[in-house]
Amino acid sequence: MSMPADLVSQLRAGARERRATRPRGPELASVEDLQGPGGLPLRRYRPADGPRPLVVFLHGGGFVFCDLDTHDRTCRRIAAACDVDVLAVDYRLAPEHPHPAAVEDATAVLRWARPAAVAGDSAGGLLAAAACLALRDEGGPLPAVQALICPNTDLTLGRPSVTEKGTGHGLEAAALAAFVAAFVPDPADRPAASPLHAPDLSGLPTALIVTAEHDPLRDEGDAYADRLAASGVTVRHRCEPGLEHGFIQGMDLTDPAAAAAHDRIFADLRDLIPR
Repeated sequence: MSMPADLVSQLRAGARERRATRPRGPELASVEDLQGPGGLPLRRYRPADGPRPLVVFLHGGGFVFCDLDTHDRTCRRIAAACDVDVLAVDYRLAPEHPHPAAVEDATAVLRWARPAAVAGDSAGGLLAAAACLALRDEGGPLPAVQALICPNTDLTLGRPSVTEKGTGHGLEAAALAAFVAAFVPDPADRPAASPLHAPDLSGLPTALIVTAEHDPLRDEGDAYADRLAASGVTVRHRCEPGLEHGFIQGMDLTDPAAAAAHDRIFADLRDLIPR
């Protein structure tokens, strides 16, 4: 079943409204909109003058909504807290542009920018992981680090946490199913589009994977961390207790536990990203 156009519009408008209620985030030396490969809209955040590592950031939003503005505060905070440049990607959204459009956009930006790290939350976590797999398979340069925050890695939605945490914890299982259907309409295509189902996970960048206790996507993020480690990839992984999906997006403003989890993520990025 396709996602109705009015629902897509509501989701996108709601994301913009939530963004307007949050503080802007830290002031930086430079925030510049620019174009990447194929004219793809990008936004570069620089905390200060001078060279520093580059992190490509891929926003969440179920592959269907969110954009450069909705994740502006998150990107500003990563840049300031980790002393890195951040390059945010306004990749093509479903249902207008189903899989593999967003993965192709993410891969093209990594190929073009050659960052030190790629990071993504939720749907952006899947895109970051899938882009790393694509670059590995083509033999191209890889970022040193992939940072996946509450990532979607299994588009079959077959893990127990989807049912156990899919009601009453912010991200509903029914919404997840609708997002996946918009991104990969044919269920037969979903395993091949899922990083967790890739037959070989060797040769991938060092991974930071952070999941949340009350997230329907928790189990697939945990499973991806386990599979990467079993394949010889260096992995730093934890499940944040008491938190829900999307805690990276503004929950630090109201929840001290989320704020502390943000600080841990920033510390991990500072530690893992090569200088």
